[in-house]
Amino acid sequence: MITWGISANSHDAALAVFSDDGLEFASHSERFSGIKNDAHLNFKLIDYASQWGEPDEIIWYERPFRKTLRQIRAGQGWNYRENNIKHYLKGYGINAPIKYTGHHHSHAAAGYYTSTFTDATVVCIDSIGEFETLTVWEGKGDNLKQIYSQGYPHSIGLWYSAMTQRVGLKPNEDEYILMGMAAYGNPKRLFMNILNDFIDKEGIGYNPRIKIKHNLHRGCRWWRPDLTTEQDMFDIAAATQAVYEYILKNTLLWASRNCPSKNLVLMGGCALNCSANSIAYDYFDNVWIMPNPGDAGSAIGCVLAHKKLEMKMDHAYLGYNIEGEYPVEETISELKKTGIVGVANGRAEFGPRAFGNRSLLADPRGTDIKRRVNDIKQRQQFRPFAPVCLAEHAADLFDGRVGPYMQYTSRVRDPHLYPAITHADGTARVQTVQRDGSGIRRLLEAWYAATGCPMLLNTSLNIKGKPMVNDLTDAQEFATMYNVKVFTKAKNDN
Repeated sequence: MITWGISANSHDAALAVFSDDGLEFASHSERFSGIKNDAHLNFKLIDYASQWGEPDEIIWYERPFRKTLRQIRAGQGWNYRENNIKHYLKGYGINAPIKYTGHHHSHAAAGYYTSTFTDATVVCIDSIGEFETLTVWEGKGDNLKQIYSQGYPHSIGLWYSAMTQRVGLKPNEDEYILMGMAAYGNPKRLFMNILNDFIDKEGIGYNPRIKIKHNLHRGCRWWRPDLTTEQDMFDIAAATQAVYEYILKNTLLWASRNCPSKNLVLMGGCALNCSANSIAYDYFDNVWIMPNPGDAGSAIGCVLAHKKLEMKMDHAYLGYNIEGEYPVEETISELKKTGIVGVANGRAEFGPRAFGNRSLLADPRGTDIKRRVNDIKQRQQFRPFAPVCLAEHAADLFDGRVGPYMQYTSRVRDPHLYPAITHADGTARVQTVQRDGSGIRRLLEAWYAATGCPMLLNTSLNIKGKPMVNDLTDAQEFATMYNVKVFTKAKNDN
């Protein structure tokens, strides 16, 4: 039986293919359409997914009628025709029977059933799903039970997106940029202003409910028009991040006191906030964050929720496949020559971050590397980059939490030695690679043998506002347009 899990028709669409043998494929729609955060499916994605067979059933990641009711309440009008998923899928030639799961249930299942935990406390925080904005679940065996739900318009995610808009960035897309801006600001200057103007807490550790004083569905450009300078924007970002961490602490404290398991699964779009995620270890012994915890990851989660299917997820290489041997020698040679090189090889990563298969890699020791890579990617110069590191060397280079999916920040011990991956606050979002025989592992081993440096700068192979390189054509176009060598070592192509 072929089952397709789909999250689409809102933002950041994705499709996952399951066979009787398990998960076969998962990808963001944007990788095939070329449209950043594409909200909709496209025929290229569907054609690629169809190589595993036409779907016998579709699992949709939320309940469209409840979403319609919430949109009415939000003043968005009657959108039931737009939310007619059978009609929507028919437009792409998909006619299989459709089953639905709740939005937050899809989030919770994506995290819990991929965690390997036999019991867990599951916390989901996002902008909105149908009516829900924050939920807490208990996972035990193959069952998930919801124990708390907070509803629209009281949304931490919507508030964070509104503040993203306030500093001049694009909401629902640039929240991670606001997180990076925070390192350049003073969090104390506007902390109490933001807390008092937006947040009405009902309890500290004894009540998880966070009331938002304004409906922020359309943003908050109106807030503090007197703040206009670049430093003002940095200070807003810093205070926003500090308030979010304050709220997260309260939520996790309540969950730890009211749920029996000391294993935590953190999900929803807010789980991409790597600067805050280490807080989880203050309240829980073990933490799992799926590599793609936002709505796109729910293409997997909705199927797991429907089938109560446990699925080990020890890597995120689930997308389009560029077949061929990983180009280790060529990459090392180019790094020694120019300091920067692209790699597009093997199966693309499922999620917002590149882990070596669709990566722009660079020597982290170069004093001008950060500027050069930001220039190539057409990004603001304050934007930081992450290191990918041999796991056995991470403790010698960083203090704090590290892991395979860039989900935490830790302090760089010798920032002067590695300026290209050290953020303004002295931290880095570290990706570690175990002895797994992967292409990126073999590359790092060869780089270490050649230079004595056990890590590389690793960022996604794209430019600002565009999705990651997906196939050979994308890789060739990137190399030509941005004057960067991109190695694929694909069959019949080099």
